[in-house]
Amino acid sequence: MLRRIDGLLATLILVALAIGVVSVQREAERVEGLPRVVDGDSLEVGGRRIRLAGVDAPELSQTCERPGGGTYRCGEVAREGLRALARGGLTCTLTGRDKYGRDLAVCEAAGRDVGAALVTDGLAVSYGRYEPEEREARGRAAGLWAGRFERPSAWRAAHGR
Repeated sequence: MLRRIDGLLATLILVALAIGVVSVQREAERVEGLPRVVDGDSLEVGGRRIRLAGVDAPELSQTCERPGGGTYRCGEVAREGLRALARGGLTCTLTGRDKYGRDLAVCEAAGRDVGAALVTDGLAVSYGRYEPEEREARGRAAGLWAGRFERPSAWRAAHGR
């Protein structure tokens, strides 16, 4: 009798583990469509507010310094860069939520990772996901790295959201 109960218990545990594995392997939720670009790392797709996971772009009102002097609105340049990348539509894989309730997502446009492209082009900095792309952009003095700038997180801390 005890062996039978032990066997039944072992079977139930295995079934529970199998159900857990199947639910983990389930395909992540995706959102597709033409976005409305809010700023350099935020957009709306299919009625969902999305922040690109792993990147931090300058705020819209943020300015940066050009190599030879003078400033430019790097936040607006980042937004225009995202608009150009997303012009043909995006496919976004949701990865979680941020502290403001927006969906976090990795988005692709024409098979290209949009976050990686923004960081590689120097329009945004890595926020825990695209360090190699940031090193490459810095090494080429691309975008933000051509002049002087304050990291967006530091800029927000000094100027408010």
